[in-house]
Amino acid sequence: MKEYNSLREKIAAEKTERQERYASFAILWERAREAGHKAAMSCTPEPMGVYDPGSGERWTVAEGPCGFAEVRLSKGNTSFARWAKGNAGFQKHYNGGLYHWISAYNQSMDRKQAFARAACEVLKEDGIACYATSHMD
Repeated sequence: MKEYNSLREKIAAEKTERQERYASFAILWERAREAGHKAAMSCTPEPMGVYDPGSGERWTVAEGPCGFAEVRLSKGNTSFARWAKGNAGFQKHYNGGLYHWISAYNQSMDRKQAFARAACEVLKEDGIACYATSHMD
């Protein structure tokens, strides 16, 4: 444990440490976003066939099923979570923790899932407790 000559010195040192930690979080989140984007763009969604029983019309949705995905942080009270809420667009989740909604990639659930999974892999490598979730629209 470090010893400080004054409370002012301790506060200044803690502020510097927090700024350095938050700067590393920004770099980590950018790496996670880049990995997610790369995964989403390299994903080949399985086309979805749609049938209207009323008219008998059939068509194909090239981007696959419509849906949603998100990156979830298991705990909302960690240092990374506090940073993510204020700086990376994460929000409180009703089941606890925080989440980041994947809004890009039109309605393609496959691409959004690929983004969320790849982003979580990067975060987990750095010790962040997170997981990807998704659901069909």
